[in-house]
Amino acid sequence: MIEPFVYPTAQCIAGVDEVGRGPLVGAVVTAAVILDPARPIVGLADSKKLSEKRRLALYDEIVEKALAWSLGRAEPAEIDSLNILHATMLAMQRAVAGLAITPDLVLIDGNRCPKLPMRSQAVVKGDSRVAEISAASILAKVTRDREMAELDLSFPAYGFAQHKGYPTAFHLEKLAQHGATQHHRRSFAPVRRALEAAPFAE
Repeated sequence: MIEPFVYPTAQCIAGVDEVGRGPLVGAVVTAAVILDPARPIVGLADSKKLSEKRRLALYDEIVEKALAWSLGRAEPAEIDSLNILHATMLAMQRAVAGLAITPDLVLIDGNRCPKLPMRSQAVVKGDSRVAEISAASILAKVTRDREMAELDLSFPAYGFAQHKGYPTAFHLEKLAQHGATQHHRRSFAPVRRALEAAPFAE
């Protein structure tokens, strides 16, 4: 059983989560969400544990009901120059900075916080324990999944819509077969190996 989360005292709380640290392609996408206590959203949970249909329905509800929400991102070139951890922290800073309302506390999924101008706290398994982080995880995942579906239209051979850029056996096979696209993260070992074997795919 996951230990329940005890909220610190704060007037305005934002939750932050990221999606896309593990994939070999595309941006790492983050979201920051401030929920409206007067308009509760039923069924918020870790985005990975929800069906796609449920995620999409909750995405629309969060966008409609949240007091404020914002997306942040770090592109493959930034991931390659900074490394994935620092790029993720940068994307989280961008999401918080984009909020129309400034929170006095930011709860971050995981075990570390980016540098922020307000109080922040890391919450392990926060996407299952904190409603604001669950909401952020849903916005980030739906956004990134949609981007992978769009990329799939440009590069149908790689199967991005199915594996979302993660290093599945199919993705690794296609990477070896066709080479890397310009959207792949060059600093990740399987992509680096593919680039050594052949230049970018057209």
